[in-house]
Amino acid sequence: MSNFAKIRPIGRRRDGRPIYPIKGGAPTLTEQRDEIAKLLADENYDGDIDELLQRADKVAADIEQANQRDARLRALRSATLPAGDPQPQPGQRQQPGMQPDDQGQPHPVSAAEAFVRSKALESFRANGKQGKFAVEHRAAPAGTVTTGTQPQQNTRVPGIIPNNPDFPLLVASLLDRQTSDGTTLEYMRDTSGPQSTWNKAAVVAEGADKPMSGPFAFDLITTTLKTVAHWVPITRQAADDNSQLMGYINGRLTYGLEYKLDREILTGNGTTQMQGILTTPGIGTYQPGVGNTDVKLITVRKAKTQGELALYPPTAVVMNPLDWQDIELDEDNNGQFRVIANVTDPGAPTRLWGLTVVTTVAMAAGTALLGGFRTGATLWERQGITILMTDSHADYFTANTLVILAERRANVAVHTPAAFVRITFAAAT
Repeated sequence: MSNFAKIRPIGRRRDGRPIYPIKGGAPTLTEQRDEIAKLLADENYDGDIDELLQRADKVAADIEQANQRDARLRALRSATLPAGDPQPQPGQRQQPGMQPDDQGQPHPVSAAEAFVRSKALESFRANGKQGKFAVEHRAAPAGTVTTGTQPQQNTRVPGIIPNNPDFPLLVASLLDRQTSDGTTLEYMRDTSGPQSTWNKAAVVAEGADKPMSGPFAFDLITTTLKTVAHWVPITRQAADDNSQLMGYINGRLTYGLEYKLDREILTGNGTTQMQGILTTPGIGTYQPGVGNTDVKLITVRKAKTQGELALYPPTAVVMNPLDWQDIELDEDNNGQFRVIANVTDPGAPTRLWGLTVVTTVAMAAGTALLGGFRTGATLWERQGITILMTDSHADYFTANTLVILAERRANVAVHTPAAFVRITFAAAT
């Protein structure tokens, strides 16, 4: 019989009589530890040493886990919320801007929520809504460094960004997005043209000379980040209402910036504006030949082939809503739609020939842009959306009206123009 089978007292009463464990009751971790320690110290123990060591390891691990759990519990109970971070009481409706994000994190998930949660807005209201303040919200990981002793360094892109398809809602979402630490952007633009013209890789015999690929051609592009901004008036009464503030910021200011950003990405002139993809030298073009009456559905498919032949597989196509309407409503000779659209679920991803479709009025009707967007271009942002509020604007002070301004600084680096194809649809007959 092993020593564990012996019934041992687990304590003594006040009168000295022993207390035995309840039959069938499991020993505590303390009891197991003391019992195993006693057996390990017993030089005359003749039981299974390996089994005893395994039990010792298990009990030690269980005790460590219990200690960690106790430490976490004590830390949680002693944790306190920072001052000025009110939490809703049970049953109390949460105020706008206090909701957590999709992962349950308490930090703001939009520029509007960052604004209404800010200490700056709280102080602005407490001071009678006088003066001026700004709140910045950066959706991308922070990378900005501010210093008063060293000049800001230009942001130089070290190479070509690999392809990684996305499922966007906006043109900006199609691009790779990065954070710039300065106001000047430098990057290398590949002007080599289609890869098939420089790729000289070949099978060679043993000892023979290996072919050299090329020629390669790169231009160093130096540009600056551009500021996109606009403002709207708001009454002092509305400035006290978080719901109205978020409505103004999300419904007017943020949407306006996003729309303008999409237009700049497509058609910016690259000098006084951002660099637009359509205005970048070296992008491919496709247009049905003279007398060719291909419908728009077929034209997009042939343009996709051109992009694939350039060895930059397209991932998306951007077009005007009128052109997309023509494609969706295109019928064959039997009156059947050529494209099967999901009319019962407008939120479903829109695709054509395996490409993500983005429709926007920023693209002129009769044209489209097809390409490997994350392969060909990167959107560099100096800051997220910054929201400013002030009472110092012309006659608005005497009219009890404030100003809310939204701005962002960004530019597009079109480093691989050959990844894009501009489509011009055949004129309707």
